[in-house]
Amino acid sequence: MTVDNRRHKIMLVDDNMANLAIGKNMLRDVYEVFPIPSGAKLFEVLERVTPALILLDVMMPEMDGYEAIKTLKEDPRWKEIPVIFLTSKNDERSELKGLSLGAIDYVAKPFSAPLLLKRIENQLLIAFQKKELQNYNDNLQQMVESKTRQVVELQNAVISTVAEMVEFRDNMTGGHVSRTQKYLKILLDRLLLEKVYDDEVSKWDQSFLLPSAQLHDVGKIAISDAILNKPGKLDPAEFEEMKRHTIIGVEAISKISSKTEEHAFLKHAGIFAGAHHEKWDGTGYPNKLKGQDIPLEGRLMAIADVYDALISKRPYKQPLTTAAAEKIIIDGRGTHFDPALIDVFCHVTEEFAQVAQEEG
Repeated sequence: MTVDNRRHKIMLVDDNMANLAIGKNMLRDVYEVFPIPSGAKLFEVLERVTPALILLDVMMPEMDGYEAIKTLKEDPRWKEIPVIFLTSKNDERSELKGLSLGAIDYVAKPFSAPLLLKRIENQLLIAFQKKELQNYNDNLQQMVESKTRQVVELQNAVISTVAEMVEFRDNMTGGHVSRTQKYLKILLDRLLLEKVYDDEVSKWDQSFLLPSAQLHDVGKIAISDAILNKPGKLDPAEFEEMKRHTIIGVEAISKISSKTEEHAFLKHAGIFAGAHHEKWDGTGYPNKLKGQDIPLEGRLMAIADVYDALISKRPYKQPLTTAAAEKIIIDGRGTHFDPALIDVFCHVTEEFAQVAQEEG
């Protein structure tokens, strides 16, 4: 790896005019040199020119090299410019102080032309390699992010397709998956705003959680059409068969999980599938969980799922108005639904109604 030295600008800062002249003569055949007589003047020139490297005298009146490098490193425009200290002092403490402030090297005065040139060349090469490595890392990060986006997009496309297949079989519930996902988003945003169950909700990645909610009814794919589309109320045996969709959904998602690396969206999907018909008072299914034993994802989906069922046409009923659906949901506080979540729901009923009207 090589660097085109001739194009580099070098600033030489020293209050001694003789040193400036000597230094410029040593460097001018290789670099474009800017002789600068003081630390204050350095910052005036930096407003117009950005050098590849600064040679900075330590001992100067008014603003010495230590003060100058502190100012350089505090300004984001200049903090990455390599600084080599020039000094006639030869003690370990001074050298350590300079290095701790961000200098990359020390060169002793009087100058040795070959040594000074080699030191500059080496430091410019290091700076060049550092920049190349940073560019490589940036590009690599962009590649990783691009691949990650592609994987997530593919994952979401597969989930969406599977959910649509289930919805297609259950031909009277069109739009249910899309609407429930939007209801969930509304609830989650309000939970975060009001800091309800904040310890849990704030840790969730919604880019995983929301798409996974589409699989809450995936188990229906194994339920017969005669039951799914029966033009009337299910009898007890049929209802027991319908309830199996929760267990089937969990089993299907578990099989996928066992054949791939663990993903957050699969974990959430399994919970949505298995817990969205549980009830706060323990009378739900499939496991008759009660209160906060029901995972929060399931308690949230219960509200979204029931609300959408109420405002939707079914083979056995006509759709209710959003106002009627809201009343039933609120009346289920403490029996069907988590009281804390119903308190949140009361603040977003208009948003729910808007989704129902736009996508109904």
